[in-house]
Amino acid sequence: MRLVPALLLLLALCLPTTANSKDRHGGSINASRSHVTHSHSYSSVARISQGHIKRDPAARAAFQHQSPCPSTGKTSDACPGYVVDHVTPLKRGGADSPSNMQWQTKQAAKEKDKLE
Repeated sequence: MRLVPALLLLLALCLPTTANSKDRHGGSINASRSHVTHSHSYSSVARISQGHIKRDPAARAAFQHQSPCPSTGKTSDACPGYVVDHVTPLKRGGADSPSNMQWQTKQAAKEKDKLE
């Protein structure tokens, strides 16, 4: 059960600890005025012609080989009801590598996309 302490630590790190803290996008939070400003300073990432972030198909294949599909158990092909999700989004500096990937239900992915 190492997951519970790790999640608690992650939650503690995400909570503001001072009056002037950072929001989850790196913007300043001034608690006295409840005002959020966003100053995005994300490193630029490679993009394909349609504007999408360039991804490495070999990284996804390696992830699926290491973590078979939850619904079929297959290590290749489609995974009905699931998508491969980057734990730390690529647009936020996350790596396009198997260590930053997880299976996520399509419904959970829609909910997460609303927050990102």
